[in-house]
Amino acid sequence: MNQIKIDLERTLGNIDRNVFGGFAEHVLRVIYGGIYDPDSPLADEDGLRSDVQVALRRLNFSNMRYPGGNFASGYRWMDGVGPRQERPSRRELAWSAIESNQFGTNEFIRFCRKLDMRPYLCANCGDGDMREAADWVEYCNGTGDTSLARLRRQHGFEDPHKVKYWSIGNEVDGPGQVGYKTAQEYARAVAEFGKVMKRVDPDIKLIAATVCRWADDIVERGQLILEHAGHLVDYLALHWYLANPKNDFRGYMTVSELFEERLSAYEGLIRAVRLERGIERPIAIAVDEWNVWKHAPSIDWFQNLEDALVIAMNLNAFIRHAKSVKIANLSQIVNRRSPILTRPDGLVLQTIFYPFELYSRTCGRQALDVLWSGETFAGTYVGRERAGAYETHREYTGVRVLDVTATLDEPRKQLVVYVVNRSQTEVMETMISLADGQFVGSVQASVVNGPDIKTENTFEKPNQVGIRETTLEASGKSLTYSFEPHSVTALVCAIS
Repeated sequence: MNQIKIDLERTLGNIDRNVFGGFAEHVLRVIYGGIYDPDSPLADEDGLRSDVQVALRRLNFSNMRYPGGNFASGYRWMDGVGPRQERPSRRELAWSAIESNQFGTNEFIRFCRKLDMRPYLCANCGDGDMREAADWVEYCNGTGDTSLARLRRQHGFEDPHKVKYWSIGNEVDGPGQVGYKTAQEYARAVAEFGKVMKRVDPDIKLIAATVCRWADDIVERGQLILEHAGHLVDYLALHWYLANPKNDFRGYMTVSELFEERLSAYEGLIRAVRLERGIERPIAIAVDEWNVWKHAPSIDWFQNLEDALVIAMNLNAFIRHAKSVKIANLSQIVNRRSPILTRPDGLVLQTIFYPFELYSRTCGRQALDVLWSGETFAGTYVGRERAGAYETHREYTGVRVLDVTATLDEPRKQLVVYVVNRSQTEVMETMISLADGQFVGSVQASVVNGPDIKTENTFEKPNQVGIRETTLEASGKSLTYSFEPHSVTALVCAIS
């Protein structure tokens, strides 16, 4: 029998709600026709799709990253403020599109306020410069009698936006990026951009775009950023997208080990350079782009149940690394590899919607150091990352069939155990035991599952995968639960 042993006093760190962040880029139908669609009968007074807002509220995003992504590397923020009829249309080089600039900074801020999300802005460090970035901070956060603060007021926003989180560029290590930079070039840029941006507003938090291409110089980039700008940056940003191009379910399920390798490596790198350089200020990790990635002929595709399991494994990794991972942003939020897919007359909630909703709704305040044992398997993860730019090929053995994390909300006396059963066919009977404390009363079991691993939610069949909830009773120091094949389960337990 599988066993999960929990000591409520063995904690890994406090969970930052910012790990439940989202990402909205000006690409394809994420903004126009997704979030913002003023001609739609479903739009509100600000042109924002009401049905999309209802769905996004269920996901309870803590923060939202904008406007890119690759789009940010050629973006002029001044094009997207002021009267809409005066805003210029521009050729957009990242995605070979025409950008109308009808949705810009202030529309984004209004969108965030409606959904109670912290805005997170990504400055142009591609073909942009540090003055432009500092001016954007001044426009958003300035309180004095400066021209940019006055301009914001003229645009109808008397109070500052108080944008706290700012990324210095996006994926600058990608050779296809507008304004690609070598490790040395980007480290110097972070130091200079960060210097002027924090002089405008010393209270902002800076994120350095560290690694998206996990193929070369991943150590050098992080090391140089910390050496040049460790006194300025607050987060190092890591990106990854996962895929199953070989249609190998067993191999796909081993990808959790890849998360562990990458996060552990960067935790060690940060500690080593901080020690060597005497950097006393904390520096965290931001996984501010992550998701599954299908290579499909259509720009909008349906994710399936196995993708939902991978989403849950990502969230488990962030919980296990709660001491270091303080921001994470699911990419994207609407239409492109997203939990929500729209068309003019409505939307469908994709399979990956449900594990994110479940974790975001139930996650406690502290991550627990869980000990678990049971059946294992082996597999090879093969994934094409960054739109097929390179391939990851990793062999893993001794991978536990159950992927487990747990959180504690001590004031509420609530323990939540998250389990992904990666077996395609087997029910996993499991004993969950407490080293101290006791189960007292009801346990709510919420299960994300569907008929098989390839099940999708489509417009024709929108409810193939969802959350099914049951309640059971538990008392004493242990309970036994059977986890369904190919499922994500959250057990919300009252404890004493």
